[in-house]
Amino acid sequence: MITDAHGIPLAVSLTGGNRNDITQLMPLVQAVPPVRCRRGRPRQRPERVYADRAHDHDKYCKQVRDKGITPVIARRGTGHGSGLGVHRWVVEQTVALLHWFRRLRIRWEIRDDIHEAFLSLACAIICWRRLRNLSLFRTT
Repeated sequence: MITDAHGIPLAVSLTGGNRNDITQLMPLVQAVPPVRCRRGRPRQRPERVYADRAHDHDKYCKQVRDKGITPVIARRGTGHGSGLGVHRWVVEQTVALLHWFRRLRIRWEIRDDIHEAFLSLACAIICWRRLRNLSLFRTT
């Protein structure tokens, strides 16, 4: 899952439980739709990608850099306290919100397309709730 700084899901994918997370990094980065700003052209890609130690592979960091995105990834083999948790907690919070939907907490569906539809619907609801809450605090 890729979210913006407010926890709004931008791209999500459904994979098997035994897949490595790093293999889905580039498909998720490519699945991010253009994000419209207040002025100018829509931003095609994020400026930075924050990730945990599971995504620390030189091959994938190079692929992310080739797309013009700065990878900010905690290094394997180093101590904790890098400060990246300040940014990554937003993704963890959005994943926790997905678990509020009972159909996603435990996968009951046999067909993956039905489960993916529920996942997309849950992301749309989270997006709507986040945007509604953000608009309450925005001044004109």
